[in-house]
Amino acid sequence: MTRDGNLAKPAAALDAAAIERCVKRIAREIAERNRDANGKLALIGIVRRGASLAERIAAALHADASAAVEVGTLDISSYRDDGRGAPGDPRLLGRDIPFAIDGRRVILVDDVLYTGRTVRAALTALTDLGRPDSIQLAVLIDRGRHELPLRADYVGKNIDAPAGQRVYVRLKEFDGLDAVAIGGSKA
Repeated sequence: MTRDGNLAKPAAALDAAAIERCVKRIAREIAERNRDANGKLALIGIVRRGASLAERIAAALHADASAAVEVGTLDISSYRDDGRGAPGDPRLLGRDIPFAIDGRRVILVDDVLYTGRTVRAALTALTDLGRPDSIQLAVLIDRGRHELPLRADYVGKNIDAPAGQRVYVRLKEFDGLDAVAIGGSKA
């Protein structure tokens, strides 16, 4: 907060060019690590920004390695355990996964890895859908301080944001620009 009690403007951490470099690097690392996937590689992005990032990574994979990768989206709202999801029976509120995940190498994609609770919910949702050969995790930002014993296989950028601060990922598909900023409170 500023002296007058207003929230401080978030500090820029990544601009559009840096985000693009992160996406391309993640795609190269995925291609290198999964050379033997034999068409069984699939990306599933967590709704909202993870889904857009999955599309961008798939496009980069296609451009760099000429590898066509299927992409799906997953809404994990009802699987959350932190009070932010929908109450009631655990069912997917939304998904667009036009392929079976059984026997696939699934790359789960999200924008920020913080506590690990979103990833835990996504893993539960995926196992309700089938039995992948493996699940790997790709995130644009890993801000550390995980509450669960999880780590990303592919990270665009590690950012050590102070406790109580938020990491804002803005993507042009939703926000009209690409940027990552740190600031504000988590209220």
